Amino acid sequence: MKKRLFLSLFAGFLLAGNANAEPLKIGYSDWPGWVAWEIAIEKHMFEKVGVDVQFEWFDYVASMDAFAAGQLDAVTMTNGDALVTGATGAQNVMILINDYSNGNDMIVGAPGINSITDLKGKKVGVELGFVDHLLLLNGLEKAGMTESDVELVNVPTNETPQVLASGQVDAIGAWQPNSGQALQLVPGSKPIYTSADEPGLIYDVLAVSPSSLAAHKDEWKKVIEAWYMAVDYLNDPKTRDDAISIMAARVGVEPEVYKAFIDGTKILTKEEAQAFMKKADGFGSLYGSTEIADKFNVDNKVYADKQTVENYIDPSLLLGE
Repeated sequence: MKKRLFLSLFAGFLLAGNANAEPLKIGYSDWPGWVAWEIAIEKHMFEKVGVDVQFEWFDYVASMDAFAAGQLDAVTMTNGDALVTGATGAQNVMILINDYSNGNDMIVGAPGINSITDLKGKKVGVELGFVDHLLLLNGLEKAGMTESDVELVNVPTNETPQVLASGQVDAIGAWQPNSGQALQLVPGSKPIYTSADEPGLIYDVLAVSPSSLAAHKDEWKKVIEAWYMAVDYLNDPKTRDDAISIMAARVGVEPEVYKAFIDGTKILTKEEAQAFMKKADGFGSLYGSTEIADKFNVDNKVYADKQTVENYIDPSLLLGE
C-alpha cells in the first residue's frame, strides 16, 4: 500500500512538473521552408514525439527582433541573418537546416531587361545588406561584373513590387511572395537570376539560443524529429495535397498557387540536410555558405567584426553525435 502511494505521489510530481514547465517558444514566418512547420502543428506531431512547443507567427524581421529581445527560445531565419542577429547581441546556434532557396529568391528585370548583363548602368532596387543583395552580387560576379556596374537603390523587400511597377528602377531583388508579386504586377517582367542558379547561397534554418539548447537539448532533438515527420508528410504522394493545403491556409493562398512557392524551395530530407551540415568550403556546406555570408556582411558594414562561424552551428543533434 505504501509503495503504491509513493508511486502515485511520484507520478503526481512528474505531471505537475510537466504542467508547470514552459513550452519551447519558436518564432516562424512566411517562407515555404518555415511554413512547413504548420504541418507538424496541425497534425499534432510534437505531441506524438512528446515535446511541448509554442509557435508564434511573425513578419520576418519582427521574428528576429523578438528573438533578440529574449521573447523566444528559437527563430527561423537565413544563415546570413543568424550572423547578423548574433553580431548585434543575440547569440544563436543553428541546429537544423530546413531548406535552401531554389528559385524563390529572384532578381526580376523590368520589360526589356533580359539578363544580368543588361543591368549595366541601370538601377536595381534591393534591401541593402539582405540576402537578395548577396544574390545580386553573386549574379554580377558570374556575369563578369561588379556592384559598381549598377546603381543600387535601397528598397524594403516588401515594397519592391510597387517600386518596379513605378518605373523607378530597372530591376529588383526579392524573395517570395514579393518576387512573385512583382512578376504579376509588371507585365513583361521576368526573373533574370535566381537562387536556383547558386544552390546553397541561402540556407534557411532553425536557430536556438545557447541557453535554451544547453537546458533542453533532448527536447530540441524531439523538435527535429517532429520536423522530419512533417517533411515526410509533405513528400509522401498520398498526403502531399493535404500538406500543401495546410501550408497554403497558413498564408492565405490557394493551394495550386502555393505549389509553385514550394517548387522554388528545396525542403531537405534528413539525409540531404546531414550532408550540408558537414564542414566544407563553398555553398555546398552550411559552414562554407555562412563564411561567404559573413564576408558579405562585413564588406557591406552590416556589422563590423568577422564572426566565428563554428560558434553558430551545432550539427550534433542532426548528425546524431
